[in-house]
Amino acid sequence: MDATCTRGAALRAVRVGGCGEPAYAGVMYARRRRGYFLLMGGCVALFVSAWAVVRLWSVPVAVGMCVVAMVIPPVAAMVANRRGPDDRWWDDPSGDPQSDEWWDELDGRKRR
Repeated sequence: MDATCTRGAALRAVRVGGCGEPAYAGVMYARRRRGYFLLMGGCVALFVSAWAVVRLWSVPVAVGMCVVAMVIPPVAAMVANRRGPDDRWWDDPSGDPQSDEWWDELDGRKRR
């Protein structure tokens, strides 16, 4: 990140691909955040509706809704950390020239 990027500019740059961030990073993180918040919003909605409304008619159904809500947070974490097919994180150089050269040779990028 260069000196012209302030904290706010760097955060905005993640969305648009400036200030040294790869262009796909903003899209990738937005997709992950959207999926995570949709699942967690559904979890909260299930839990609140189970004990605010559904329990008045059927306690077993409310308990069942809470069990379903209990399973959602781990699934949301997996969705938020999943890498998509277009996320090319394995191509990023590690910073160690010898290791990068070795991996490039194994991948067939640099043939001797």
